[in-house]
Amino acid sequence: MEPLTLDMILVMAMIGLAIFLFIVEWVRVDVVAILMMVTLPLLHLVTPKEAFVGLSSNAVVSIIAVIIIGAGLDRTGMINKLVAPVLRLAGNSASRIIIAISVTVAIISSFMQNIGAAALFLPAIQRISKMQKIPLGRLLMPVGFSAILGGTITLVGCSPLILLNDLLAPFNLKPFGLFDVTPIGLVLVASGITCFVLLGRFILPQGETKDEPQNLCFASPEIPEDGQEEKAVTATEIYELKTPDDFIDYRDPIIVEDLRRRYLLNVVAITEPPDYHVISPLPDMEIRSGIDLVVCGEKKNVLRMATDLGLHLKEELETYRTRLGCDAAGSVEAVVAPRSPFAGRSLREINFQDRFRVTPLSVYRQEETYRAKIDDIVIQIGDVVTLHGTWKRLGALQKEGGLLFSLPTDLEEMRPEKALWAGLWLITALVMIMGLKIQLSVALMTGALGMILSRVLTIDEAYQSVDWRTIFLLAGLIPLGIATEKTGAAAWIAHTILSVIGDVSPIVLLTVIGLLSTMFTLVISNVGATVLLVPLVVNMAIAAHTDPRMAALVVGLATSNSFMLPTHQVNALYMGPGHYRTVDFIKAGALVSVVFLVVMIAMISLVYGI
Repeated sequence: MEPLTLDMILVMAMIGLAIFLFIVEWVRVDVVAILMMVTLPLLHLVTPKEAFVGLSSNAVVSIIAVIIIGAGLDRTGMINKLVAPVLRLAGNSASRIIIAISVTVAIISSFMQNIGAAALFLPAIQRISKMQKIPLGRLLMPVGFSAILGGTITLVGCSPLILLNDLLAPFNLKPFGLFDVTPIGLVLVASGITCFVLLGRFILPQGETKDEPQNLCFASPEIPEDGQEEKAVTATEIYELKTPDDFIDYRDPIIVEDLRRRYLLNVVAITEPPDYHVISPLPDMEIRSGIDLVVCGEKKNVLRMATDLGLHLKEELETYRTRLGCDAAGSVEAVVAPRSPFAGRSLREINFQDRFRVTPLSVYRQEETYRAKIDDIVIQIGDVVTLHGTWKRLGALQKEGGLLFSLPTDLEEMRPEKALWAGLWLITALVMIMGLKIQLSVALMTGALGMILSRVLTIDEAYQSVDWRTIFLLAGLIPLGIATEKTGAAAWIAHTILSVIGDVSPIVLLTVIGLLSTMFTLVISNVGATVLLVPLVVNMAIAAHTDPRMAALVVGLATSNSFMLPTHQVNALYMGPGHYRTVDFIKAGALVSVVFLVVMIAMISLVYGI
């Protein structure tokens, strides 16, 4: 084994720094990657050209193209069209519904980023939960895990597998084909779904469905049953009241925020004298004499407020019947997406209500629902924010991005007439990869360009769909992998690990690599784990006289084994809507993780004859 050099020590220090920053999250993960990109050439551990080679790598371009193709499929409504036939096949059985939706999501996830597939299906799953009276917590986790597992079906299903061939290139190892991992991925998906079907009652939280109260339109995606369009609303409570003519004569001024704080009621509309109707008024707006106001909340709180303040409670909406009718306004459950610009900031900091003119009703996070002082709560990824406003205003907020929710389908800017074009360009990209043996990035970017030229997406929509945080994370960590191999640090670490575990069989070595990859991906991103581990495990396999391609493949697959903590983007996305706790992920994720490792090693051994 080569002696430890200064360059090796510096590289290992940079790896340690990156892992530390990933865990403590003092700065965003993409900023950590850019830090690596800049610091490594300054320390003369890589050349300037090597430092920025990630930005033009085959893997980075492929991921950009896959995201754009996925956005095109979403824009045409092709994903939503799959839900109705899937439900018809599943019937009313919870187990069949879980199997049908999970298989569908896994297949879609095999050709687009798993977080994208999970996000596309979230509104539909919420709707199915209400229609079939199945607790949302029993549906979301199996579907979310299937979206993650679906990324192992093809080489373009998840970032680690897209990245794999680029990381093997410096070792002159044979690249993997698009469907080389398919047999392994299909069995992994099947085993994950089987865990939930057979043991779901033991590992999933057994929540209860709740009947929705009355009087407020609540949007969810329309899912036709037996060819019929169903009205896309459920209901909750709003009430119209009138203040007496002497309301402000004998009391201190009362503002909108006072009603939320004192009575847990949200004012969603108010009349500004003489006759100006304000929808989603600001928290500091004063409530005056002789005006109408509409509040949202529990009836007992409305009655208490009416009694305390001397307000007249109307039997139904009168002044605001048209303005707040189901055709004009309603509520949505908005989930804070993984790359949301709102995450890490409070609604007050965002100037949310003044900017979008919609009213936040509540924030749900980890079994807690917050209704008072929600403007000061720092929004986190996976939070569920219930919002009320006009469909027009909510539509504008939806286009802003960062929040995932559904609107009545006739209000969404979909392009169903372009569905054939979207499907054609996806097929074209796949044929180029499989039949014509064209490089992955070129083939996928051809499909993405086709989406734009055929006007499935505008070029601006294509740019907006790309998660640039992931792109820079990947591009910034590639030079760290180069430095690890170039300085000999990977070989040194590999020999050190082998000297500890001793002379073991290939199966045992691959199992150790799988466990190591699983632990890494729980605390840092799957991309980061892949970039750091592939050079290391290739050197380990060479030293142990084991196939280095299989060692790298284990890393590419095992970095998807991220189920035990809500650190994966899909888990973080579904945690709020599913009302999950961390212990729920530990309970179900531990079982699925063990099954994943056993099935993965067994299938690699079977398919590749290890």
